[in-house]
Amino acid sequence: MPDLSLLSFITELFSNPMLLVTLVLTLAVTFVNGWTDAPNAIATSVSTRSISVEDAIPMAAVFNLLGVLAMTLLNSKVAFTIRNIANFGDNTHHALIALCAAMAAIVIWAVGAWAFGIPTSESHALVAGVSGAAIALNNGIGGVNLNEWLKVLLGLFLSTFFGFLFGFLICRIIVLICSSIAPSKTARFFQFGQIGAGAAMAFMHGAQDGQKFMGILLLGLFLSKDMEQSAAVSIPLWMIILVSLTMGLGTAVGGKKIIKSVGMDMVKLKPYQGFASDLASSLCLLFLTLLGMPVSTTQVKTSAVMGAGAERRISAVRMDVVKDMVFTWVCTFPGCGVIGYLVAKLFFIFF
Repeated sequence: MPDLSLLSFITELFSNPMLLVTLVLTLAVTFVNGWTDAPNAIATSVSTRSISVEDAIPMAAVFNLLGVLAMTLLNSKVAFTIRNIANFGDNTHHALIALCAAMAAIVIWAVGAWAFGIPTSESHALVAGVSGAAIALNNGIGGVNLNEWLKVLLGLFLSTFFGFLFGFLICRIIVLICSSIAPSKTARFFQFGQIGAGAAMAFMHGAQDGQKFMGILLLGLFLSKDMEQSAAVSIPLWMIILVSLTMGLGTAVGGKKIIKSVGMDMVKLKPYQGFASDLASSLCLLFLTLLGMPVSTTQVKTSAVMGAGAERRISAVRMDVVKDMVFTWVCTFPGCGVIGYLVAKLFFIFF
């Protein structure tokens, strides 16, 4: 069994500077994810005024942290899917350079999207950046593990389909159950219910996205130790805590621009619709995470919001905002992939 203890990792950091750079960049991406992606978890509860931004952001930070801790200990399939998404070859030095380039590409892409208030997916960017860097390293498509990519593509479809479907159905069920009850009697329930559902969504964001960055740290550690990339291991507790704290800190910084795009601009939701979309998102993420599919929490949440809004009438959804988001998602794979490729080639020249 490979030695993945904290002491062994620290020793490796001092003997391999590229692993240290990989660690710093991976934690930077994790922080940016908590900063730009996690606010989606609380966007709807803020937009319906069930909870203030000032209270929602620390709540999301805490539940993100708990989600990373709990789900990784229970089921870490997503982390290993990410670890095996690309082939980084046998040259340890060049492999770590390529991995550093992939992380740098993701930071560039994510910060640029945040600057424009676009809720891009760091999950898509992560897969694209790592694949682009691996293609640069191997000078061809052989650097990509197509079997693991199939999980990504399948998750892309299923997350959109089930997110919308669950949002629509849960909202319809709520309407049927509460049709004979005065709105004044249900308002308080859905206000508190939405806070709980928002916390569940933040928990599942940590559960899904936290594992992706642990997969990258595992890959970096394996490459630095010249270990077989697909070797079976258990994720060490110190790594889980490190990633969860970094993501929680990023969430605490907040992201009001992203909250506005998802929770306010796309569709005007009532509290029961916000509750439905958050519950739908949480259930969808739980299902796909247990299957080991790395999916975009932003995409799941957006699809669920659309489904909840469409239950009332499809025209309630602002399609211009949806088109902008879809365009960003479509561009992320080739865009971040090309950045990862180019940054890797540039790093090979200088390092």
